[in-house]
Amino acid sequence: HLFVFRSRGSDRLKILLWDRDGFAIYYKRLEQGTFRFPRSESAGAASLEIKPSELAMLLEGIDLRSVKRRPRFTLQKK
Repeated sequence: HLFVFRSRGSDRLKILLWDRDGFAIYYKRLEQGTFRFPRSESAGAASLEIKPSELAMLLEGIDLRSVKRRPRFTLQKK
């Protein structure tokens, strides 16, 4: 699991990763622009779960709020 923390100004991210024998921190500060996170389904939610592909897009500067997902097949859980 990765834990991603965004600054109030949305121009900095810290990613916390457990690496078998300790934590590793990835820090990114933007010179221009902001990180645009998707809106959570429940209003006022303090946390949000995103997929690895969404994190990669977020770090590349893609606005996840404007990304449209195409329907895909998924197995129904019993």
